[in-house]
Amino acid sequence: MSASAKAASPPAERSTLSERMRKTMKHVKRDKWLLLMVLPGLAIFILFRYVPMFGLIAAFEDYKAYLGFFRSRWVGFTHFATFLQSPNFLQLLRNTVLFGFYKMLFVFPLPIIVALMLNEVRINWYKRVVQTLIYIPHFISWVVVASLTVTLFASQDGVVNNLLGTHTNFLANPSSFRAEIILQQIWKETGWGTILYLAALTGIDPQLYEAAEIDGAGRWKKMWHVTLPGIRGTVAILFILGMGSFLNTGFEQLLLMLNPLTHSVGDVYDTFVYDIGINNGQLSYSTAIGLFKSVASLILIIASNRIVKKLGEDGLY
Repeated sequence: MSASAKAASPPAERSTLSERMRKTMKHVKRDKWLLLMVLPGLAIFILFRYVPMFGLIAAFEDYKAYLGFFRSRWVGFTHFATFLQSPNFLQLLRNTVLFGFYKMLFVFPLPIIVALMLNEVRINWYKRVVQTLIYIPHFISWVVVASLTVTLFASQDGVVNNLLGTHTNFLANPSSFRAEIILQQIWKETGWGTILYLAALTGIDPQLYEAAEIDGAGRWKKMWHVTLPGIRGTVAILFILGMGSFLNTGFEQLLLMLNPLTHSVGDVYDTFVYDIGINNGQLSYSTAIGLFKSVASLILIIASNRIVKKLGEDGLY
């Protein structure tokens, strides 16, 4: 490049930058009311998601509340090493991974199946009634769900035991505890999870179904060759998000359902952090465990995103 060209490039770059700024400001003025609607949600997200990240510094300190973040003793990775060497590590890892695996195996596919079934219903009023009924459990708090579970399965005067004429303690049985937790999640969240899939189904071109019918495809073949490919992108995105929450096994639910007899099979990272951090006051140690879990979740998101992109989908980025 000649000296004159080099001398001319900075003004050209400044001109391009100013042009982009003008276009950006033009779009901002055009969509100012939409942007104002976004601001409250953005402010809440920053306030409750990004600002608390400053507290992660406690994971590398022997944090004392009366000393604050800047005067507490720095210990580096001591808390992480202590956690990895503790006898609780393998038990927490096993329980958390098993709950995450069962969630992806049983809870994740059910909204897809229910959405496909509802999509085949041709009686509109019946379809709307079913949708409403299966959405309702999502709005019931975990406290109420836990209370209903106790009422149904309590060993004394429980509805199920009264019907069976037994006094089986279902809620304190370690062998069935994980199944109970997964069944609760299925009952509560399956209907709500169908919303995105039903929305994706409405975006499929009806001409594809007509073309498949002309080619002689029946209902099952149309579902396999038209419907499922039409929502594959949505399934891929939700799969990545599901892997991001793989280690989030339902803190409130498990905290309400755990008891001393099921602690060995139900204690996970979230409940352990609550017990250590809130009940025992070991804030730095609990912060280190929470950060460890967050980093592992980030790795799962990156890995699942790469897998999805290798399979031909867009992924998150």
